[in-house]
Amino acid sequence: MTKRIAVALYTTVAISLTGLPAAAQTSATAATGVQAENLYWIQIEAQPTLSEAEARARVYAARLDGVNGFRIGGNWYGIILGPYTEAAANIQLRSLKNARLIPRDSFITFSNKLRQQFWPVGANTLNTSPLEASDTPDPATEQTPPPAEGDQLASVAQPDATAPVLTAPEPTRDETRREALDSERLLDRDARKALQVALQWEGYYTSAIDGAFGAGTRRSMAAWQTDRGYDPTGVLTTRQRDEVLTAFQTVIASLGLRPYEDAQAGISVAIPAAMVEFSRYEAPFVHFDSKDDSGVRVVLISQTGDQDTLYGLYDILQSLEIVPVDGPRKRKKNAFTIEGADGKITSYTQAELVDGTVKGFTLIWPVGDEKRRNKVLQDMKASFTSLGSQALADNAGLDAATQSLDLLSGLEIRRPAMSRSGFYVDAKGTVLTTAEAVAGCTRITLNEDYVAEVTAVDDARGLALLTPQDPLAPLAHAAFLAVDPRLKSDVAVAGYSYEGRLNAPSLTYGNLSELTGLNGEAELNRLTLAALPGDAGGPVLDAGGAVMGMLLPNQASKGRSLPEDVSFALDAASVTTFLAEHGITPDATEASATLDPVDLSARAADMTVLVSCWK
Repeated sequence: MTKRIAVALYTTVAISLTGLPAAAQTSATAATGVQAENLYWIQIEAQPTLSEAEARARVYAARLDGVNGFRIGGNWYGIILGPYTEAAANIQLRSLKNARLIPRDSFITFSNKLRQQFWPVGANTLNTSPLEASDTPDPATEQTPPPAEGDQLASVAQPDATAPVLTAPEPTRDETRREALDSERLLDRDARKALQVALQWEGYYTSAIDGAFGAGTRRSMAAWQTDRGYDPTGVLTTRQRDEVLTAFQTVIASLGLRPYEDAQAGISVAIPAAMVEFSRYEAPFVHFDSKDDSGVRVVLISQTGDQDTLYGLYDILQSLEIVPVDGPRKRKKNAFTIEGADGKITSYTQAELVDGTVKGFTLIWPVGDEKRRNKVLQDMKASFTSLGSQALADNAGLDAATQSLDLLSGLEIRRPAMSRSGFYVDAKGTVLTTAEAVAGCTRITLNEDYVAEVTAVDDARGLALLTPQDPLAPLAHAAFLAVDPRLKSDVAVAGYSYEGRLNAPSLTYGNLSELTGLNGEAELNRLTLAALPGDAGGPVLDAGGAVMGMLLPNQASKGRSLPEDVSFALDAASVTTFLAEHGITPDATEASATLDPVDLSARAADMTVLVSCWK
């Protein structure tokens, strides 16, 4: 806003205080007890902090009369002119805008929008009489000589019966190209760079921000002028420069970019203070939650560590909900970046090894607002600084933290939509699972670490075949029983019963109750075994460790439930036929001696896989 005021002062427009058709003057009959709700005011600025607002009020008060400061709600502080009647407010707003003494986005507001007054200190302007508009010009002012060039228009007339009559001047013409060049030469380097930044924000300027108005800058100015119906001279007039800067500054004000320094974390960085607010420490993170439903979040990263710490953090962050799966990742020797986007958020994370610590940040932004997000990210990246070896203590904030398997230091861990079991069927790491486990998935992982692709699905049999993207070398793979299993024999199902909440598969014991399904299905085996949903897709083993088939999901039909200990498996013959149809020659074995439970459990664990479906 300071630059806009400076630009206005460069103009040579003489502001006349006399001889205009409608006057604003103090009413001699105004009652001192005017009701506050009848007053009109002109709001010219709003600042997010009291100190900034007081500083701006001083600047305006040095040039204009009647400058006030009020809290205006939402933790904002307004710079306000007034009070006026409605007619006087309209005259003053128009006059001051035409004279470019106040921002072009200034507007009329009302007493009920104003709260506690902070400027002038101790004043109570809400109880003063308003300035009124008079249709009769003061004769005395008709004899008053015009002011010298450069005089300023007072924003509030003094309560004096002989005060000069203020009227709306004729709209000033815009500058010629020569005049625009003359006023442009008065801009210092910073003001020129600010104009380039604003044009860049609008998408017109794409070159370096250097303050030099070369061919690229001139082309961007001409394009901006053309799009807004101005003569494309390639030189912005004072009024046009103000329009460009005002539009940009309005956006910047909505972000509230402010420097933030955290002594505990040892970090200094610019944050969008209008969008986020400090929430808590939960080592190794400093949390800033969304403010006023902005949907924006910031997480600062700070912990003591080395390269192993950095690499571990790189892996952990990618398991969190705030880091979508899709997006580029770059890990270097001493730093990494992670980008991600989905239908709801875009996320950017950077961290580096510096001063014996790992420090960085994550910016989470709702989709559809990329322009403002890119501005904030640019400033955060440029301003991020380590303040030395200080880092968050390992237990910072953990006493009050919510302890949950689904949270990591206050951040939600990404969880798959569904997890089922599967097992290796060859030495290359090919996995067999249930068709249910892969239905509608956008991504499939094995043991949450390895991405796999669906290479075959047989909905009739309920089977799916998965191939890992990277070659795997499983410790064991299935050997299928080549003879009919013995009725009533002991069996065990290996599976991730609790869908991955345990780190290893568990064995559920039971027996083979029938060699067909309840309706005589020859390919099914009925088991007396209390399986859980996560077990589906796991191998059914006999006492010697041979695979008798694959456990199917619950077979209960609609409107009918089965006893908890009733489960069904697709037999080995049906499974091996499916594998052969898709180019896999499965291993076969005859019935063998009973394995010790410990050995059986180890064999089952080596071949069983957690299959996770991500959506």
